[in-house]
Amino acid sequence: MKILKNMKYFHKPYHKPVLLAEVLENIISDMNGIYIDPTFGSGGHSLGILNKISNKGKLIAFDQDQFAIIKNKINDKRIIFFNANFRNITKILKDYNKKVIKNVSGIIADLGVSSYQIDTPHRGFSRRFNNMLDMRMDLSKTKSALNIIKNYSFENLNHIFYKYGEFKNYQSISRKILLNRKFINTTFDLVKLFNHNIKFLSRLFQALRIEVNDEINSLKQLLQQSVNILKQGGVLAIISYHSLEDKLVKNFFKSGNMNGIIRYNKKGKNLSPFRNKFTKRIFPKKDEIYQNNRAKSAILRITRKI
Repeated sequence: MKILKNMKYFHKPYHKPVLLAEVLENIISDMNGIYIDPTFGSGGHSLGILNKISNKGKLIAFDQDQFAIIKNKINDKRIIFFNANFRNITKILKDYNKKVIKNVSGIIADLGVSSYQIDTPHRGFSRRFNNMLDMRMDLSKTKSALNIIKNYSFENLNHIFYKYGEFKNYQSISRKILLNRKFINTTFDLVKLFNHNIKFLSRLFQALRIEVNDEINSLKQLLQQSVNILKQGGVLAIISYHSLEDKLVKNFFKSGNMNGIIRYNKKGKNLSPFRNKFTKRIFPKKDEIYQNNRAKSAILRITRKI
């Protein structure tokens, strides 16, 4: 983990942040508060927060992809960058400043792959460009999509295509990869092997990317740790793009656990750490989807800590 601070640079947003107006309207509860953007990416949500909070406010931004931070840096003394995965957020904040813990006013996590990563051919995220299969958000890690294609067993391939791609024919997909794995090296090799429609290929690439970056487990850890980081009345906002993520977020907001099982005390009170009264789900408007096609599958869920 690297802390990146006191950097001098010019920020030019790489793309329009999804549901920015809705995020800012709901997350800013204290103009002088501490806010966290665990998924800095192109910096759009971070810039929006900085434009709304006071000079006394603070923003802490995380991104495991150092190149995304370098490309989209923001020149503002109120922001501190950490080149790290948000799954380690509590430890990082404790090491940085213990006073931050339990004193955060709001957290906004946009779980989508950044436009920079998708649109950079050599990163191997997109079926639109022919490059080596990579999909690592953190380039210091060794496991790539190509490693999975070349080395995973039939059972392990079944697991990721069933669980992360939600394919019914996951076994036939795994079998086809096993029979042809020595010929698969690039994104186009994978596309040509299956020669399916865009929806199928998107789910195939999604399953590989989630496995490469351990995205579901990272999300679980962020949700669990958010309860201890937020102050009373603090807001947690998560933007997800597929049902696997959204179901976890929905369950956690409702019950405080990943299974969505509501537990009650002896008086019949819901033991969830969040206020159901303030929990809401927001979709992008037609105008936003028209201007930013990547917003079409976004779901924003917001809740407030008791």
